[in-house]
Amino acid sequence: MVDRNRSGTGRTDSLERGQFQDDFRTYKVRASSADAPDSFQVYVGQRDNIVLIVSGLNSGDLKATWGPFWRAFKPDWKVWVEDSAFRVFYSGRVAVASAPPTIRSCDG
Repeated sequence: MVDRNRSGTGRTDSLERGQFQDDFRTYKVRASSADAPDSFQVYVGQRDNIVLIVSGLNSGDLKATWGPFWRAFKPDWKVWVEDSAFRVFYSGRVAVASAPPTIRSCDG
């Protein structure tokens, strides 16, 4: 996978931090401001198709707000999106190539 931000060919907006993808979509991560952003957005396609907004970065009181279409997705997928988005936000580059396989656990 090519790191489009390092190569300089993919970054056109200074607030864009990078992207990650699963088998179906490419998710883009965008900071709320250039200096000390308090939130970031994850979106697909155009910026109005919001998947997730994470706020409270500066205060440490984190809150995840899911877009209408994405609220009904499974909890393990949401955890993967949140983790991937945080990695991209803080590293400013492409995170992972695809979603992990379904994790199974046993309670006994």
